[in-house]
Amino acid sequence: MTVARTRMPRGLFADDALPLYERTAKQLLDDLRATAAHPGDRLPSERALATRYAVSRVTLRAALADLESRGIVRSSSTRGWFVADLDQLPEPPAVTTEATPQVQGLADFARVNGLTPSSRVLSATVRPATVSEAEDLRIAPGADLFELHRLRFLDGLLVVLEHNRLPLAACPALAETDFNTASLYATLRAADPPQTPRVADYSCEARHPTPREMELFEIGDTMPMLVATTLTFNQAGRPIELTVQVYRGDRYRFRASITNPA
Repeated sequence: MTVARTRMPRGLFADDALPLYERTAKQLLDDLRATAAHPGDRLPSERALATRYAVSRVTLRAALADLESRGIVRSSSTRGWFVADLDQLPEPPAVTTEATPQVQGLADFARVNGLTPSSRVLSATVRPATVSEAEDLRIAPGADLFELHRLRFLDGLLVVLEHNRLPLAACPALAETDFNTASLYATLRAADPPQTPRVADYSCEARHPTPREMELFEIGDTMPMLVATTLTFNQAGRPIELTVQVYRGDRYRFRASITNPA
């Protein structure tokens, strides 16, 4: 997709335009700073925090996972959540004019670029993984696989047909989540334990559209389609998502930096 990246003034977007888990993370961080929390201080229980901020446990865990990824809090599997060194926190990164390859969902990309994402779920099912899928995702053949087909929009404009496959064991909440409105990556970050997308193997190729794609995108058979296949790994190096994205050729651009390690 081709989107001009421009520097946005801080504060341009209201807090209530952020996803709920990000607003919760911001409130929690503000409270930690207001109470002069110290490194090593233990946070209240997840239940108490969810009650305090009037959110679900799933949203609260996504907020904590977001803060953990930024080095603000840390977790212990048996003792709960603890404060990190608040004095060492960096300022929130500004949006730059250069494109930086990173593992992010469309909702994350849209938020950074000031766009409004939306989705229409075509199907969401749980089924046994095939041998090929099991090999890619390092699960047993026949293990429960969550499969999702969606149309993804930016500012109401259809840009991609997306096919996601994830091991259900990594995040059982996938089967109960409405992805017409929910973010897939936010749901993964809210899993117990959190599943944070960190590294992805990515490939892209061009081809003609299928009859189904011509119908969905309302295009003719001369429009080229760009097909991106991604295998995403979590913070532990385990594959958690196999995704195929089909873009209109005139609404997608991939950029990458190539370096010489020598």
